[in-house]
Amino acid sequence: MLKANVPKLDPREEHFWVAGPRAGMQLFLRRLSPAQPAPKNRIVLYVHGGTGFDVWAFDCYGFGASDRYPEMNEPATKNPSLCRAPEAAEQTAAAVRFILDQQAVPRLSIIAHSWGSIPAGRFAGQHPALVDRLVLFGPVARRPPRRYEKPPSAPAWQIVTLEAQWARFTEDVPAQEPPVLSRAHFDAWGERYLDSDPDSRRYDPVGVKVPTGPFNDIIHAWHGELAYDPALVQAPVAIIRGEWDGVIPDEDARWLCDAFTRHRSSATSRSAAAPT
Repeated sequence: MLKANVPKLDPREEHFWVAGPRAGMQLFLRRLSPAQPAPKNRIVLYVHGGTGFDVWAFDCYGFGASDRYPEMNEPATKNPSLCRAPEAAEQTAAAVRFILDQQAVPRLSIIAHSWGSIPAGRFAGQHPALVDRLVLFGPVARRPPRRYEKPPSAPAWQIVTLEAQWARFTEDVPAQEPPVLSRAHFDAWGERYLDSDPDSRRYDPVGVKVPTGPFNDIIHAWHGELAYDPALVQAPVAIIRGEWDGVIPDEDARWLCDAFTRHRSSATSRSAAAPT
């Protein structure tokens, strides 16, 4: 996607392209400053996955308006899965350090959704001094290893169609419940989604080419291999999940809550919330 063509979702929005951990590749960040003056230390970064806050969001390599991996121009089976959690955590670190330098503050808060909770948690554990608070919405938790079963291998990238996205957004809604997402709103979002890949409308069916690292990390977590240790996170943590969320059912939320509070020091201020 051409950098000059990235649309602003709000007139006050600012765009930045910053150097990431891979030489010659840049990460895309959006910033939406508060409409009214707010304390300078109220900064939050959304990791894909606020009124009164200085809100930032960034795209990992291979997504949105950040640079694409060169390997995404090669056959999917030629390279291993791209954008795994260890590298995504380094990309998060690059985005955080840019924001902290730009705003001249020592730390910020992070909101992470779904897979984004894995690199965000990894980053928070590795750089505790840089994280004020951590909010995980629909996060991924570790599930017990499956006997005699290993996580399947994955290609470097895949194409995710609009219909696959629709199914992902609606599959957890019980059949007897009214829809939670209108087709009209989804269709409007879908056009912007397709715009993130300049070749999206050439595929049949149309879709967006994305790295498989996030999907691979989730599968590994559900085979006993979560890519970070929640016990290393020192910042206060909030875990938020929907009642019908199939990614983090009750038992996963309980495990994650316990993992964040395990081995904590009495001198550490940390909290976690999960279903009772």
